[in-house]
Amino acid sequence: MLVYLIRRIGQSILVVAVMATLVFLSIYAIGNPIDILASQDADQQELDAIARRLGLDRPMYEQFGIFVWNALQGDLGRSFVYARPAVEVILERMPATLELAFVALVFSILIGVPLGVIAGLKPDSFLGRSIMSTSILGFSLPNFWIGLMFILLFAVQLRWLPASGRGPVTEVLGLPLTFVTWEGLRHLILPAVTLSLYKASLVIRIAQAGTRDVMLQDYIRFARAKGLSHQRIVFVHVLKNMMIPVVTVLGLELGSMIAFAVVTESVFAYPGMGKLLIDSINRLDRPVIVAYLMMTVVIFVIINLVVDLLYAAIDPRVRLSEPKG
Repeated sequence: MLVYLIRRIGQSILVVAVMATLVFLSIYAIGNPIDILASQDADQQELDAIARRLGLDRPMYEQFGIFVWNALQGDLGRSFVYARPAVEVILERMPATLELAFVALVFSILIGVPLGVIAGLKPDSFLGRSIMSTSILGFSLPNFWIGLMFILLFAVQLRWLPASGRGPVTEVLGLPLTFVTWEGLRHLILPAVTLSLYKASLVIRIAQAGTRDVMLQDYIRFARAKGLSHQRIVFVHVLKNMMIPVVTVLGLELGSMIAFAVVTESVFAYPGMGKLLIDSINRLDRPVIVAYLMMTVVIFVIINLVVDLLYAAIDPRVRLSEPKG
Protein backbone atom coordinates (compact mmCIF):
# COMPACT_ATOMS: atom_id res chain seq x y z
CA MET A 1 0.00 0.00 0.00
CA LEU A 2 2.89 2.37 0.76
CA VAL A 3 4.40 1.83 -2.70
CA TYR A 4 1.01 2.46 -4.30
CA LEU A 5 0.58 5.64 -2.23
CA ILE A 6 4.01 6.97 -3.21
CA ARG A 7 3.39 6.14 -6.87
CA ARG A 8 0.01 7.92 -6.92
CA ILE A 9 1.34 11.01 -5.12
CA GLY A 10 4.26 11.16 -7.55
CA GLN A 11 1.91 10.95 -10.51
CA SER A 12 -0.26 13.71 -9.01
CA ILE A 13 2.74 16.00 -8.53
CA LEU A 14 3.82 15.35 -12.13
CA VAL A 15 0.33 16.23 -13.41
CA VAL A 16 0.34 19.50 -11.44
CA ALA A 17 3.83 20.37 -12.72
CA VAL A 18 2.91 19.70 -16.36
CA MET A 19 -0.33 21.66 -16.08
CA ALA A 20 1.48 24.55 -14.40
CA THR A 21 3.85 24.77 -17.35
CA LEU A 22 1.06 24.57 -19.93
CA VAL A 23 -1.11 27.09 -18.09
CA PHE A 24 1.72 29.60 -17.72
CA LEU A 25 2.88 29.36 -21.33
CA SER A 26 -0.64 29.50 -22.79
CA ILE A 27 -1.78 32.46 -20.66
CA TYR A 28 1.41 34.50 -20.68
CA ALA A 29 1.88 34.12 -24.42
CA ILE A 30 -1.49 35.68 -25.26
CA GLY A 31 -2.22 39.39 -25.24
CA ASN A 32 -0.54 42.29 -23.51
CA PRO A 33 -2.24 43.45 -20.28
CA ILE A 34 -0.37 46.77 -20.41
CA ASP A 35 -2.56 47.82 -23.34
CA ILE A 36 -5.62 47.46 -21.09
CA LEU A 37 -4.16 48.75 -17.80
CA ALA A 38 -2.54 51.85 -19.25
CA SER A 39 -4.51 54.91 -20.27
CA GLN A 40 -4.94 55.63 -23.97
CA ASP A 41 -2.78 58.73 -23.84
CA ALA A 42 0.08 57.07 -21.92
CA ASP A 43 3.55 57.61 -23.39
CA GLN A 44 6.27 55.01 -23.75
CA GLN A 45 7.87 55.96 -20.43
CA GLU A 46 4.64 55.26 -18.55
CA LEU A 47 4.20 51.96 -20.40
CA ASP A 48 7.72 50.91 -19.44
CA ALA A 49 7.06 51.84 -15.81
CA ILE A 50 3.93 49.66 -15.72
CA ALA A 51 5.84 46.77 -17.31
CA ARG A 52 8.60 47.04 -14.69
CA ARG A 53 6.09 47.24 -11.84
CA LEU A 54 4.30 44.10 -13.03
CA GLY A 55 7.49 42.27 -13.93
CA LEU A 56 6.49 42.03 -17.60
CA ASP A 57 9.74 43.55 -18.83
CA ARG A 58 11.66 40.37 -18.00
CA PRO A 59 12.22 37.47 -20.44
CA MET A 60 9.63 34.70 -20.54
CA TYR A 61 11.93 32.09 -18.98
CA GLU A 62 12.73 34.43 -16.09
CA GLN A 63 9.05 35.15 -15.50
CA PHE A 64 8.37 31.40 -15.49
CA GLY A 65 11.17 30.76 -12.99
CA ILE A 66 9.80 33.44 -10.67
CA PHE A 67 6.31 31.99 -11.07
CA VAL A 68 7.45 28.45 -10.15
CA TRP A 69 9.49 29.64 -7.16
CA ASN A 70 6.64 31.74 -5.80
CA ALA A 71 4.07 28.99 -6.49
CA LEU A 72 6.07 26.56 -4.36
CA GLN A 73 5.63 29.06 -1.53
CA GLY A 74 1.89 29.39 -2.15
CA ASP A 75 2.16 32.71 -3.98
CA LEU A 76 0.53 32.72 -7.44
CA GLY A 77 1.16 36.39 -8.09
CA ARG A 78 -0.66 39.67 -7.54
CA SER A 79 -3.69 40.68 -9.52
CA PHE A 80 -3.00 43.41 -12.06
CA VAL A 81 -6.50 44.83 -11.59
CA TYR A 82 -7.10 44.45 -7.85
CA ALA A 83 -3.45 44.94 -6.77
CA ARG A 84 -3.85 42.09 -4.28
CA PRO A 85 -2.65 38.47 -4.16
CA ALA A 86 -4.51 36.50 -6.83
CA VAL A 87 -5.21 33.62 -4.44
CA GLU A 88 -6.82 36.04 -1.99
CA VAL A 89 -9.06 37.45 -4.73
CA ILE A 90 -10.16 33.92 -5.75
CA LEU A 91 -10.73 32.75 -2.18
CA GLU A 92 -13.15 35.63 -1.69
CA ARG A 93 -15.28 34.25 -4.54
CA MET A 94 -14.78 30.57 -3.72
CA PRO A 95 -17.56 30.24 -1.07
CA ALA A 96 -20.16 31.40 -3.62
CA THR A 97 -19.02 28.86 -6.22
CA LEU A 98 -18.73 26.04 -3.67
CA GLU A 99 -22.24 26.79 -2.40
CA LEU A 100 -23.59 26.81 -5.95
CA ALA A 101 -21.84 23.51 -6.75
CA PHE A 102 -23.03 21.76 -3.58
CA VAL A 103 -26.63 22.90 -4.03
CA ALA A 104 -26.49 21.79 -7.67
CA LEU A 105 -25.14 18.43 -6.50
CA VAL A 106 -28.09 18.06 -4.11
CA PHE A 107 -30.50 18.90 -6.93
CA SER A 108 -28.78 16.31 -9.13
CA ILE A 109 -29.37 13.64 -6.49
CA LEU A 110 -32.95 14.70 -5.75
CA ILE A 111 -33.82 14.70 -9.46
CA GLY A 112 -31.68 11.85 -10.74
CA VAL A 113 -31.96 9.12 -8.12
CA PRO A 114 -35.79 8.84 -7.90
CA LEU A 115 -36.22 9.05 -11.67
CA GLY A 116 -33.41 6.57 -12.27
CA VAL A 117 -34.86 4.08 -9.78
CA ILE A 118 -38.31 4.36 -11.35
CA ALA A 119 -36.83 3.83 -14.82
CA GLY A 120 -34.84 0.85 -13.52
CA LEU A 121 -37.82 -0.79 -11.82
CA LYS A 122 -40.05 -0.33 -14.87
CA PRO A 123 -37.66 -0.26 -17.85
CA ASP A 124 -40.25 -1.36 -20.42
CA SER A 125 -43.08 0.87 -19.25
CA PHE A 126 -44.07 4.15 -20.91
CA LEU A 127 -42.88 6.07 -17.82
CA GLY A 128 -39.51 4.35 -17.77
CA ARG A 129 -38.90 4.95 -21.47
CA SER A 130 -40.02 8.57 -21.16
CA ILE A 131 -37.59 9.21 -18.30
CA MET A 132 -34.66 7.73 -20.23
CA SER A 133 -35.60 9.62 -23.38
CA THR A 134 -35.97 12.91 -21.51
CA SER A 135 -32.60 12.44 -19.83
CA ILE A 136 -30.98 12.79 -23.26
CA LEU A 137 -32.00 16.47 -23.22
CA GLY A 138 -29.81 17.04 -20.19
CA PHE A 139 -26.80 15.86 -22.18
CA SER A 140 -27.77 17.64 -25.39
CA LEU A 141 -28.94 21.12 -24.40
CA PRO A 142 -26.15 23.63 -23.60
CA ASN A 143 -26.13 25.18 -20.14
CA PHE A 144 -26.23 28.77 -21.35
CA TRP A 145 -29.39 28.11 -23.41
CA ILE A 146 -31.10 26.37 -20.49
CA GLY A 147 -30.17 29.27 -18.22
CA LEU A 148 -31.54 31.84 -20.64
CA MET A 149 -34.80 29.91 -21.00
CA PHE A 150 -35.14 29.68 -17.22
CA ILE A 151 -34.59 33.44 -16.93
CA LEU A 152 -37.16 34.12 -19.64
CA LEU A 153 -39.77 31.84 -18.08
CA PHE A 154 -39.35 32.11 -14.30
CA ALA A 155 -37.87 35.61 -13.99
CA VAL A 156 -39.33 37.60 -16.89
CA GLN A 157 -42.69 35.94 -17.63
CA LEU A 158 -43.75 34.48 -14.26
CA ARG A 159 -41.60 36.74 -12.04
CA TRP A 160 -41.22 33.97 -9.47
CA LEU A 161 -37.44 34.05 -9.11
CA PRO A 162 -34.70 36.69 -9.54
CA ALA A 163 -32.75 36.59 -12.78
CA SER A 164 -29.27 37.39 -11.53
CA GLY A 165 -26.98 38.06 -8.61
CA ARG A 166 -26.52 36.41 -5.24
CA GLY A 167 -28.95 36.81 -2.39
CA PRO A 168 -28.24 38.24 1.08
CA VAL A 169 -25.31 36.54 2.77
CA THR A 170 -25.54 35.07 6.28
CA GLU A 171 -22.49 34.03 8.29
CA VAL A 172 -22.72 30.38 9.39
CA LEU A 173 -19.67 29.07 11.26
CA GLY A 174 -17.61 31.76 9.58
CA LEU A 175 -18.83 30.86 6.07
CA PRO A 176 -20.83 33.38 3.99
CA LEU A 177 -23.90 31.40 2.87
CA THR A 178 -27.12 32.39 1.13
CA PHE A 179 -29.29 29.26 1.07
CA VAL A 180 -30.07 29.57 4.80
CA THR A 181 -32.56 32.38 4.05
CA TRP A 182 -35.52 32.22 1.69
CA GLU A 183 -34.40 35.26 -0.30
CA GLY A 184 -30.92 33.80 -0.69
CA LEU A 185 -32.36 30.46 -1.78
CA ARG A 186 -34.55 32.19 -4.39
CA HIS A 187 -31.41 33.66 -5.98
CA LEU A 188 -29.73 30.26 -5.90
CA ILE A 189 -32.47 28.07 -7.39
CA LEU A 190 -32.18 28.99 -11.08
CA PRO A 191 -28.36 28.81 -11.42
CA ALA A 192 -28.19 25.65 -9.28
CA VAL A 193 -30.88 23.84 -11.29
CA THR A 194 -29.22 24.93 -14.54
CA LEU A 195 -25.87 23.59 -13.38
CA SER A 196 -27.41 20.36 -12.07
CA LEU A 197 -29.34 19.23 -15.15
CA TYR A 198 -26.39 17.60 -16.94
CA LYS A 199 -25.34 15.77 -13.77
CA ALA A 200 -28.95 14.81 -13.05
CA SER A 201 -29.15 13.16 -16.47
CA LEU A 202 -25.94 11.30 -15.70
CA VAL A 203 -27.33 10.17 -12.33
CA ILE A 204 -30.53 8.96 -14.01
CA ARG A 205 -28.50 6.77 -16.37
CA ILE A 206 -26.30 5.35 -13.62
CA ALA A 207 -29.20 4.84 -11.19
CA GLN A 208 -31.28 3.11 -13.85
CA ALA A 209 -28.47 0.72 -14.80
CA GLY A 210 -27.62 0.09 -11.14
CA THR A 211 -31.25 -0.61 -10.24
CA ARG A 212 -31.68 -3.09 -13.07
CA ASP A 213 -28.48 -4.86 -12.07
CA VAL A 214 -29.41 -5.04 -8.37
CA MET A 215 -32.90 -6.35 -9.14
CA LEU A 216 -31.33 -9.42 -10.80
CA GLN A 217 -29.19 -10.34 -7.77
CA ASP A 218 -29.85 -13.44 -5.68
CA TYR A 219 -30.39 -11.54 -2.44
CA ILE A 220 -33.34 -9.70 -4.04
CA ARG A 221 -34.91 -13.04 -4.98
CA PHE A 222 -34.29 -14.26 -1.43
CA ALA A 223 -35.91 -11.13 0.00
CA ARG A 224 -38.97 -11.73 -2.15
CA ALA A 225 -39.06 -15.36 -1.07
CA LYS A 226 -39.07 -14.23 2.56
CA GLY A 227 -42.22 -12.23 1.84
CA LEU A 228 -40.74 -8.73 2.19
CA SER A 229 -42.87 -5.97 0.73
CA HIS A 230 -41.90 -4.32 -2.53
CA GLN A 231 -41.33 -0.98 -0.78
CA ARG A 232 -38.97 -2.52 1.76
CA ILE A 233 -36.99 -4.29 -0.97
CA VAL A 234 -36.63 -1.05 -2.92
CA PHE A 235 -35.79 1.31 -0.04
CA VAL A 236 -33.61 -1.08 1.98
CA HIS A 237 -31.90 -3.40 -0.49
CA VAL A 238 -32.04 -1.74 -3.90
CA LEU A 239 -31.27 1.85 -2.92
CA LYS A 240 -28.40 0.93 -0.60
CA ASN A 241 -26.55 -1.10 -3.23
CA MET A 242 -27.49 1.04 -6.23
CA MET A 243 -26.10 4.22 -4.62
CA ILE A 244 -22.49 2.94 -4.54
CA PRO A 245 -21.68 3.81 -8.19
CA VAL A 246 -23.80 6.97 -7.97
CA VAL A 247 -21.85 8.31 -5.00
CA THR A 248 -18.55 7.39 -6.66
CA VAL A 249 -19.38 9.25 -9.87
CA LEU A 250 -20.81 12.28 -8.08
CA GLY A 251 -17.68 12.54 -5.95
CA LEU A 252 -15.64 12.98 -9.12
CA GLU A 253 -18.24 15.15 -10.84
CA LEU A 254 -18.22 17.63 -7.94
CA GLY A 255 -14.83 18.84 -9.14
CA SER A 256 -16.17 19.42 -12.64
CA MET A 257 -19.16 21.30 -11.23
CA ILE A 258 -16.79 23.67 -9.43
CA ALA A 259 -14.56 24.06 -12.47
CA PHE A 260 -17.22 24.37 -15.15
CA ALA A 261 -19.63 26.67 -13.33
CA VAL A 262 -18.14 29.45 -15.48
CA VAL A 263 -20.95 29.50 -18.04
CA THR A 264 -23.74 29.30 -15.47
CA GLU A 265 -22.24 32.07 -13.34
CA SER A 266 -21.82 34.27 -16.40
CA VAL A 267 -25.42 33.80 -17.54
CA PHE A 268 -26.84 34.59 -14.10
CA ALA A 269 -24.20 37.23 -13.18
CA TYR A 270 -23.46 35.10 -10.14
CA PRO A 271 -20.43 36.49 -8.24
CA GLY A 272 -18.39 33.29 -8.04
CA MET A 273 -14.99 32.16 -9.29
CA GLY A 274 -16.32 31.53 -12.80
CA LYS A 275 -17.59 35.10 -13.17
CA LEU A 276 -14.25 36.32 -11.84
CA LEU A 277 -12.44 34.23 -14.46
CA ILE A 278 -14.46 35.73 -17.32
CA ASP A 279 -13.87 39.26 -16.02
CA SER A 280 -10.14 38.52 -15.65
CA ILE A 281 -9.92 37.18 -19.20
CA ASN A 282 -11.56 40.34 -20.53
CA ARG A 283 -9.05 42.45 -18.58
CA LEU A 284 -6.08 40.12 -19.26
CA ASP A 285 -5.49 39.82 -15.51
CA ARG A 286 -2.96 37.01 -15.94
CA PRO A 287 -2.20 36.17 -12.29
CA VAL A 288 -5.90 35.64 -11.49
CA ILE A 289 -6.39 33.45 -14.58
CA VAL A 290 -3.34 31.33 -13.76
CA ALA A 291 -4.28 31.07 -10.08
CA TYR A 292 -7.83 29.99 -10.95
CA LEU A 293 -6.65 27.32 -13.40
CA MET A 294 -4.00 26.03 -11.00
CA MET A 295 -6.45 25.82 -8.09
CA THR A 296 -8.88 23.96 -10.34
CA VAL A 297 -6.18 21.49 -11.37
CA VAL A 298 -5.22 20.92 -7.75
CA ILE A 299 -8.87 20.30 -6.80
CA PHE A 300 -9.22 17.72 -9.57
CA VAL A 301 -5.94 16.01 -8.67
CA ILE A 302 -6.80 15.82 -4.96
CA ILE A 303 -10.26 14.40 -5.62
CA ASN A 304 -8.90 11.78 -8.01
CA LEU A 305 -6.08 10.90 -5.61
CA VAL A 306 -8.50 10.43 -2.72
CA VAL A 307 -10.79 8.24 -4.88
CA ASP A 308 -7.83 6.12 -6.05
CA LEU A 309 -6.62 5.63 -2.49
CA LEU A 310 -10.11 4.71 -1.28
CA TYR A 311 -10.42 2.16 -4.08
CA ALA A 312 -7.03 0.72 -3.19
CA ALA A 313 -8.00 0.49 0.47
CA ILE A 314 -11.31 -1.20 -0.31
CA ASP A 315 -10.16 -3.48 -3.13
CA PRO A 316 -6.60 -4.88 -2.80
CA ARG A 317 -6.70 -5.97 -6.45
CA VAL A 318 -6.29 -2.33 -7.52
CA ARG A 319 -2.93 -1.84 -5.81
CA LEU A 320 -1.76 -5.39 -6.59
CA SER A 321 -2.39 -4.90 -10.30
CA GLU A 322 -0.49 -1.58 -10.33
CA PRO A 323 3.03 -3.10 -10.51
CA LYS A 324 1.90 -5.36 -13.39
CA GLY A 325 0.50 -2.39 -15.30
